[in-house]
Amino acid sequence: MNKIIEQTFSVPFRYPVCFTSRLFDPKNTLLADLLKGDKIPKAFFVIDQGVSDAHPSLISDILTYAQAHSGVFTLAADPLVVPGGEQCKNDQKPFQQVLDASNDFGIDRHSYIIAIGGGALLDMVGFAAAIAHRGIRHIRIPTTVLSQNDSGVGVKNGINAYGKKNFLGTFTPPAAVINDLAFLETLDDRDWRSGISEAIKVALIKDADFFRWIVENARALAERDMDAMNQLIIRCAEMHMEHIGGKDPFETGSSRPLDFGHWAAHKLEHLTDYRVRHGEAVAIGIALDSTYSYLKGLLAAEELDQIIQVIRDLGFELYVPELSGEVLLQGLQEFREHLGGRLTIMLLEKIGHGVEVHAMDTELIQEAAARLKASQMEGQNVSS
Repeated sequence: MNKIIEQTFSVPFRYPVCFTSRLFDPKNTLLADLLKGDKIPKAFFVIDQGVSDAHPSLISDILTYAQAHSGVFTLAADPLVVPGGEQCKNDQKPFQQVLDASNDFGIDRHSYIIAIGGGALLDMVGFAAAIAHRGIRHIRIPTTVLSQNDSGVGVKNGINAYGKKNFLGTFTPPAAVINDLAFLETLDDRDWRSGISEAIKVALIKDADFFRWIVENARALAERDMDAMNQLIIRCAEMHMEHIGGKDPFETGSSRPLDFGHWAAHKLEHLTDYRVRHGEAVAIGIALDSTYSYLKGLLAAEELDQIIQVIRDLGFELYVPELSGEVLLQGLQEFREHLGGRLTIMLLEKIGHGVEVHAMDTELIQEAAARLKASQMEGQNVSS
């Protein structure tokens, strides 16, 4: 005789995404207010090496801030500085260092692990925090456009393994996200520009008005206008969180609309040995899938031309050699495996409205890539 006892429960998740400047000024109480509780918790900081180099006083600022707010939290140890970028997700040494610190310094579930860096570092530290003690509270302090408007405000984390991006990871909401605009001031032009591709992505599939705003402000964004960037980050983060708060925040289904342009982008990053950065690969992936949408008869020529032009205006390339060839197409199978079942790709019916498909014509993908190559080399419209 079979007997089944069924358990059903729900767990509400809630976390703030905060916007500030000069977070570690002792007079700025935002972080201290977030850490404040009945007991004084330990906090352990993990810092992206690139951020530490660009902000030489950061560690001393953190130490000063902790001293000024010693009645609210204590430092478990001096901050840990590790390499950022995809290196910290490809090499498991930094990941192990965070786990070792959790053990060595008694960082428990009532403590906080606070990560300061780009999206890759946040992914890595978030994964370590999620599995140590079955979950240590984690605060993200994103320092790039890409992480402030997209990856850093979500619930995903992970590291790369088996030659695949984010093969290991969890869905674990952070305790809080703090976007400090001052960190953007030291970004190089590539990192400044790269994050804008995620805003283009979400605008194309969800908000035509936001896309028009990006078109109208492309020059200001390219010229590093901080007010324009602040508006872009806040709107993009809002839309990202609206999506996460929907029906499938942990992606149990096969639909991932926020991954528009990403099946090719993830593969391009790997094929170029991460020479092409994530945001740059996403821009190319958006161009590819928009062109494919046009070739499938879904997207009007004039809208495709608008998309390609704004990608150009922001300084992105449309094509790299790795976009052509059979190897890129393996990205479709890897994307299907990552989804855990049925292939689901987001395409465009029109600007502001995406449509999901479950199969891709490989010949049309190759034609789309060829058109992008010709457009980049000869300056012609992709739709011509």
